[in-house]
Amino acid sequence: MKLAWQLARRFRHAKTQNRFISFISLSSTFGIGLGCFVLIILLSVMNGFERELTHRILSVVAHGELYSVDSTGIENLDAQLYRLNDDPRVESVVPYTELTGMLQFKGELKAVSLTGIDVNNDPSAFKQQVSEDSWRAFQGNKDGVLVGKGIANKLGISKGDAVQALIPVTHADLRFSAPTTVTLIVAGVISVGGELDNHIGVMHLAKASSAAGLTGKAMGLRFRLYDPFSAYSTMRDIGYSYPQAVYMSDWTRTQGHLYKDIQLVRTVVYIALVLVIAVACFNIVSSLVMAVKEKQASIAILKTMGASDSLIRQTFMLQGALNGLVGMSVGVGLAVIIAPNLSAIVKSVETALGISLLSGDIYFIDFLPSQLHWADVGVTIVVALTLSVLATLYPAHKAAKISPAESLH
Repeated sequence: MKLAWQLARRFRHAKTQNRFISFISLSSTFGIGLGCFVLIILLSVMNGFERELTHRILSVVAHGELYSVDSTGIENLDAQLYRLNDDPRVESVVPYTELTGMLQFKGELKAVSLTGIDVNNDPSAFKQQVSEDSWRAFQGNKDGVLVGKGIANKLGISKGDAVQALIPVTHADLRFSAPTTVTLIVAGVISVGGELDNHIGVMHLAKASSAAGLTGKAMGLRFRLYDPFSAYSTMRDIGYSYPQAVYMSDWTRTQGHLYKDIQLVRTVVYIALVLVIAVACFNIVSSLVMAVKEKQASIAILKTMGASDSLIRQTFMLQGALNGLVGMSVGVGLAVIIAPNLSAIVKSVETALGISLLSGDIYFIDFLPSQLHWADVGVTIVVALTLSVLATLYPAHKAAKISPAESLH
């Protein structure tokens, strides 16, 4: 193996080598490096989006919900909270009441989804999405409300304004009555990101339950799970065994499209860039085939000196694998350095050029996130080296089959 390594290095750096072969060899190295670099960078961006989805959206949106099918609300609320909090899959469960209606301010209307929460015992991240002053103002005023940033911008609402929430009233025979009007005082503006900011609102649980006409304390229960990605199965397991008739829901119904989009893009990116690396490896095949043709005399001389077919095969396999190793090392090295700092780099470019790559009004974040996973780096290295070695098999086999008699006549 040591002799094969020395021969591979000599053949690769031979000064007499055809310039065209050198160019093809260099292009294969560059292509593999570029493919590895872009693959790791884009996978890191997808990881960043998934992290932000988990930390931002899923910190505010309930992982799962159970809510009453009628106006009685949740029966035996305290007993059910005690029982469900003992479930090992459940991190926390809290009561809530949700109202859907219109928010009115100075003659302007905007659709809103108001969630009534127990402000003293709700572990969701609503508190982290507003300033401390706004949260204290909301917590200390039973008529307080936090409105989404999009709603505030649309209606021109600011802290301290009085707004009216128009809540529709329906009857068992599907008749509508005049809407219930609830006066609320804006305590602050909440910003979660994306479409949620255009319809989210938070108010006190008792006020929301009263406006909904519930006979119980809350319309439903909001769940936070230790594993939010098991929400679909967990909520159905809990819901089917619940002693009261309830509807079941989980975050995959309302926000699941974001996660599915991220996974789809990740898959497409991975397939596309692995194919880019594979195409670059075809250049290894081309360069080695031409190198074998050019080195026929040298191979024949080595064979007459006693070199075995396996030695010749190993030599050209190592020569081709070196191209892949060099390209992979450079590409992966640059990606490992840049990926953790990608957000800051992109932010600097946006500031310098005066542009914005992501709009907070459309996406749930307004910056490009990045999170490097070493598993992605490992898979990329294995894929690049495997394809590089496979690309050398045919040229190395052709080199080993060269006949000294025919090449030296």
